Amino acid sequence: MEKEGRILALDLGRKRIGLAISDELGITAQGLETLERRGRRDDIEELRKLIGARGVTRILMGDPLHMSGDSSAQGDYTREFASELERKTGLVVEFRDERWTSREAERVLRGSGVANGKRKATIDKLSAVILLQSYLDSPGTGLTD
Repeated sequence: MEKEGRILALDLGRKRIGLAISDELGITAQGLETLERRGRRDDIEELRKLIGARGVTRILMGDPLHMSGDSSAQGDYTREFASELERKTGLVVEFRDERWTSREAERVLRGSGVANGKRKATIDKLSAVILLQSYLDSPGTGLTD
């Protein structure tokens, strides 16, 4: 049975939130403009508006685990943010291991000509795209399952 809506992926950082969104069929991930953090309340309100405007029905967040697989302090912060986001949007936030997304994004950007001033925001966006695309490519997770 086909489910309607898109998936929004978030790569939550202390200064920025990398964003990516799926197409309606759940096949591809596209990067959105990185959200510069202004405070949790304002950030969640911006995300709530984006979710409504884009027809998002699922939220995916990177789970910042230690390389050992153990939870991290950033992971605790991410879960607190996700809990509030769930309350404000009525959507469940699903987590996915993000240990390699930033490194992969940096590898992709190496030699790409992206200016140093924009590199961090670009890495955050690309990390969200990599996170979402890997989710979409996994069996049993697409919108048309």
